[in-house]
Amino acid sequence: MRKFVYAVATVAALGASAMGQTDLKKLSGNIKIDGSSTVYPITEAVAEEFKKAAPGVNVTVGISGTGGGFKRFVVGETDISDASRPIKKEEHDKTVENKIDYIEVPVAYDGLTIVVNKKNTWVDQLTIDEIKRIFADGAYAKTWKDVRPTWPDRPIKIFSPGTDSGTFDYFKEVVAGDKGAIRGDMSVSEDDNVLVRGVEGAEDSIGFFGCAYYFENKDNLKAVPVVNPKGEAVLPSADTVEKGTYAPFSRPLFIYVNKKAAARPEVKAFVEYYLAKGPALVSEVGYVKLPGALYDRAGKNFSGGKAGTQFINDKGEKVHGPLTDIYK
Repeated sequence: MRKFVYAVATVAALGASAMGQTDLKKLSGNIKIDGSSTVYPITEAVAEEFKKAAPGVNVTVGISGTGGGFKRFVVGETDISDASRPIKKEEHDKTVENKIDYIEVPVAYDGLTIVVNKKNTWVDQLTIDEIKRIFADGAYAKTWKDVRPTWPDRPIKIFSPGTDSGTFDYFKEVVAGDKGAIRGDMSVSEDDNVLVRGVEGAEDSIGFFGCAYYFENKDNLKAVPVVNPKGEAVLPSADTVEKGTYAPFSRPLFIYVNKKAAARPEVKAFVEYYLAKGPALVSEVGYVKLPGALYDRAGKNFSGGKAGTQFINDKGEKVHGPLTDIYK
């Protein structure tokens, strides 16, 4: 049985007041969720606890990747979409076309983690330029020696999330930019556990995925420190992700809620439960809690039915910046 510690008073108060108005045991119905494999451990943990409180509600949580989840969400096939990146303009435009209003809810921070095989003794850290040399399309490294002359002259085996993954999208944006590309000769999967097993089983391998999957498998994998813009080689941890020193691979995670579905008592109760219980579960499954003010803002946005995304401005342009600035 999980024990919950409410570090964020505003969130606890929100959950208590909102859920206090609903007898969860009397609820029934089905909630369909799909999307990010990175957000999956949080949503699945919340769903497990919600099922105990509301046994009449059936919550299904799929893993088709952030992009795959949005493909279903924008046509109204799912109630909630897990996402490891903000919704894209073309996805948002599809919701407008299909007359689907949605509410954007940030739920956690993640540190996208680069890992190598446990037997790898030579990779001590990687700069962004070296990461580009390994992963970017074009004149990329085929052997470890191509990355650094002192490293072994052995082929690099690369494991990557699939192209429907928000993790892939975020990594591509950091490494190759909006117009760049990632090399195509990689072993890919939308299931991060497959990537974990791949890197674990090949000595000359490298891969990347959300930090929770590394923390869960850190006895069998080696995380690589990434040199941040200040020149510091930093490993992902709750502290470095929250402080932003693990850069540029720290990122926010989201759920997107169909506003029409949110009017159903079981969906409304589930999202309120997510906001109340989620912060404790975020830490439990290996991610990083948001500041209390962000959970408070997310709760107000949901209860007020605030539709749309904070990451696309009125001109249709992508909004960049820290989550705390975007959600002021």
